[in-house]
Amino acid sequence: MSTQVILTTNVENLGTEGQSLSVADGYARNFLFPRGLAVPATPANLKRLEAQRKKRAAEAAAALAAAQEIASKLTKQAFEIVARVGAEDKLYGAITAQDIAAALQKEGLNVDRKQIHLEHPIRTAGVFDVDVKLHPEVATKVKIHIVGGEEPATSATTEPPAAEPAAPKKTKKK
Repeated sequence: MSTQVILTTNVENLGTEGQSLSVADGYARNFLFPRGLAVPATPANLKRLEAQRKKRAAEAAAALAAAQEIASKLTKQAFEIVARVGAEDKLYGAITAQDIAAALQKEGLNVDRKQIHLEHPIRTAGVFDVDVKLHPEVATKVKIHIVGGEEPATSATTEPPAAEPAAPKKTKKK
């Protein structure tokens, strides 16, 4: 005997999410259903599956459009990062994907550091093209200018705040 089921997730060596297929009764009853990997292929479940499929397609289209919009903004601009530079334009430290993501964030572009692909951290001043993969179908390059200069002023260069009076110490009674 076999049972018609609809897979709710990808099951290795069986099928992909949303696929309707026929499996042995015991496999469905003892493995797939209790673990939530599949549901019976009833008309109500088929309708629900179709509604979920349409919703996911709309979300995927919206994500693709947002990624394409961000990609067009990234290619139109060049971004500048100020870093301390030593002899021969070598940086003190390095510019990483996290630093680039922070520079993009300052300009109002929300790009995760994991979407920025650097082969190795940038250790010299100059102009660099950095790969950014925003979506499986959308990849672009962003132009980054690493400029030598002083980092933003620290609190040591500004006036120190007025000292607050020390609070009296509490002593424990024995």
